[in-house]
Amino acid sequence: MGVHGNHCSFVLLAEFHIFEGAQLKYQFPQPLGVDESILAMSMLPDGAEAQLDDWTIFFLNQTPFNTISPVLALDTPETQPIDLPGDEDGEGRKKQELLCVLNLVRTKHDKTLDRGAKVMALAICTRHPYIQIFKPLLLMALDDYFSNPSQDCLARLFDAVNAIDLTGAPILSRPEKMIMRASERKDIFAEKFAHLSSQQTTSHPGPKPGTAHHKSTNSNDSYSSFEDGLLMRSRDRPQTQERKRDTVAKTEDGSSSSGSHGQQASYSPSDSSFSLGGSAVWVGDESGLDLATKDSSVESGSVASAGSMLKDTTITANSRKRRSTGASSSSSHLLNNALRPPHSFHDHSRSTPVKDTHFYHTMVAYKDHHLPIKMPLATFPEEVGDYSLITLIKVFSNYQQVTGPLHPHLHTNGPQTHPIIILFNALVTGKRIIFLGHKRPAGEVSSFVLAACALGSGCGSVLRGFIERAFPYANLRNRDDWESVPAYIAGVTNPIFESSKLWDVLLDISTGNVTVAKDIHATYPVPNPIMLSAPLITRTGTLKTELSVGSEEEIAKIAKEGAKADAYKDNNADRIFIDDIRAAIDDHFGESLVRLRFTEYVMRFVRLASRYEEETKGTTKFGFPSLPFLETPGHPPQLGSGLSFNDEASCYKELVANGHRIEAWRKTNSYQYLVSDYVKYQTSSSIKGFDVVHQLMRFRYAKNMSDSEALTIMRTMVDNAKSYEQVVELLASLPHGGGLMSLAFGLHHPRESIREATVDLFNQLRSFQALNHFQRYAYVRQAHARERRALEQQDHRGYFADWNHQTPVGTQTRMHSNSVVSDRSNNAF
Repeated sequence: MGVHGNHCSFVLLAEFHIFEGAQLKYQFPQPLGVDESILAMSMLPDGAEAQLDDWTIFFLNQTPFNTISPVLALDTPETQPIDLPGDEDGEGRKKQELLCVLNLVRTKHDKTLDRGAKVMALAICTRHPYIQIFKPLLLMALDDYFSNPSQDCLARLFDAVNAIDLTGAPILSRPEKMIMRASERKDIFAEKFAHLSSQQTTSHPGPKPGTAHHKSTNSNDSYSSFEDGLLMRSRDRPQTQERKRDTVAKTEDGSSSSGSHGQQASYSPSDSSFSLGGSAVWVGDESGLDLATKDSSVESGSVASAGSMLKDTTITANSRKRRSTGASSSSSHLLNNALRPPHSFHDHSRSTPVKDTHFYHTMVAYKDHHLPIKMPLATFPEEVGDYSLITLIKVFSNYQQVTGPLHPHLHTNGPQTHPIIILFNALVTGKRIIFLGHKRPAGEVSSFVLAACALGSGCGSVLRGFIERAFPYANLRNRDDWESVPAYIAGVTNPIFESSKLWDVLLDISTGNVTVAKDIHATYPVPNPIMLSAPLITRTGTLKTELSVGSEEEIAKIAKEGAKADAYKDNNADRIFIDDIRAAIDDHFGESLVRLRFTEYVMRFVRLASRYEEETKGTTKFGFPSLPFLETPGHPPQLGSGLSFNDEASCYKELVANGHRIEAWRKTNSYQYLVSDYVKYQTSSSIKGFDVVHQLMRFRYAKNMSDSEALTIMRTMVDNAKSYEQVVELLASLPHGGGLMSLAFGLHHPRESIREATVDLFNQLRSFQALNHFQRYAYVRQAHARERRALEQQDHRGYFADWNHQTPVGTQTRMHSNSVVSDRSNNAF
């Protein structure tokens, strides 16, 4: 987002005249150059008089009939266009920017009027997709106009919206947005708000505004009650630890031990404890597992971060009962300043007034009122307004309510295809879609259209090209225009459209019925059956293709029933996915989780389409080639890539089942956009040369991974996760619900070299990302063990060097039998 530019391009006001109908009364600051009757009918929807308040949304600059042509230029050299978040490359400026119109229509009853009511509508045109932040201003401005009807109200609204200061809002990259979406922490990326705190407080100096560098501190920079409990015990028992250090010093060579350990006190563990950036685990003293005193309370939290997934972790001590640490790493923030720099970012971020870093908080003044504004920071251009996928799924939840002929582009699971899957298939294959809401508010119909656009695009983060053909509210006045748009997605309230023959799929939001056009086969002839060479090239991988489609129990059930499955067996990946989504909704999981799951679903579809394109065309334009891990004598190992399956039969079945919709998708603009975006992604990616997602999925799902492959993957990640951008990109690639767990298993691998590589990777990740309790415990123990072995080897060589010059041979033999090497056997980890 640029520093300069207008948030609002136009303000419009329309009213319903008893004799002349819908009329556009004002256009501020200048006429748009669009047919005024079209604007008026869009602002005053059918049945508006039956609603006290209603919201409608429509777009400008989509097609020739709604492209604006103002007399004066919208932007001057002082006010350049504001890039939409996610459109940083400026591609949107090659053609006129899409304008989102947020419209409020109100019916005010007045018995003195001829029809007993006055109907007016006020709208603003903006480039921003997060149009919902302007709703409070529209409400106040329309009240203002009803009390004092003049163009001055429009001018005040125009000035108030453009006076909103968004210059301090941080700009997030796509990986940062993905991490923010996956986390419910209120302090995620808090360092990006440091300049706000520096402007309001002088006690903790911070980075200057506009500084683009990233600190090497934890991006979330919070410490859990696990660490807090350990640090509290370190403060409560200083004398005990001092006595232990004295005891260790007496049993060894005092001068040599104190000299070597004293120089590394800030960086190396003692014999009884180990700390890394504030995390401490007492390895020699198992009482460190007693996380807190009995009377201490722990504040519980939700999802800690992209790397934290085990909400309740149980750790068993040798001499104590099992203790459960039921708090996420977003809970307590007690710190031991002795373990951190005096002016670390964490101390600074605690003074920031930001309550939730998912939003940029600012104020807007309208007349004598000051209204809070919360601008979402993780929004993509394909996400407009405050849509709800949960509402969409609840309304269209039964495949028995689907009528019409079966078509291979739509029914990927035959007659049992879920309505939401039919809708997704219709979106990606470019079908004409209508949402009908007879006698329903136009705003409700609009929200369904916007939710459908988000559904098809993977919540804006995977595909695009849906908003440009969406008409959240369409009417009879401009029917010929929007129906001429290929693959339109329209919302209507007039039932006359149901009898039209110019749609392919109609979804009735009042009844939940989904109707497929009777002549869809004539409009989209069914191609010849998809032919793939069988058997395919032998590849190794996982049956559960890359991203989660259900629980492990469901996958096991599929494996057992695989021999009995027919072409449309009701156990395919789409059905498992929908059942999982419905179960999450029934269990009252929130909108954010449902959006994450649909993002993963669309990502999986894209990777499957890439594999299909490779098998049928010989190469793919938007993905890595599908290759297994190769280990050739005399050559370095070659990592695998692309989508892989556990066996070729599963691969063949999956590709054939999805072949028709993939072929249809490859003919749409969405496919062309993805090919273009993939080239840009490969150019700008911080991690280059290997398929990160493939490696993560191998760790998560592979059953028979060789030690060589595990070591090669881990070392490759260590070499490519050094900078802030690389770490963020790696964390953004982690699947939802698993986090770092699959990588943390490397800490328990029987091969020492793999454990060493895992520790190296977590050393780098921990500079930016907090680990959960179990991972942190295993990581610290492994890191302590490695460093202790290095110190023992160094001390061991020093002892022999001193004894060879000063100590009799007999003493050497006696001391060697009681050296640190034998002591190490009593403290194996």
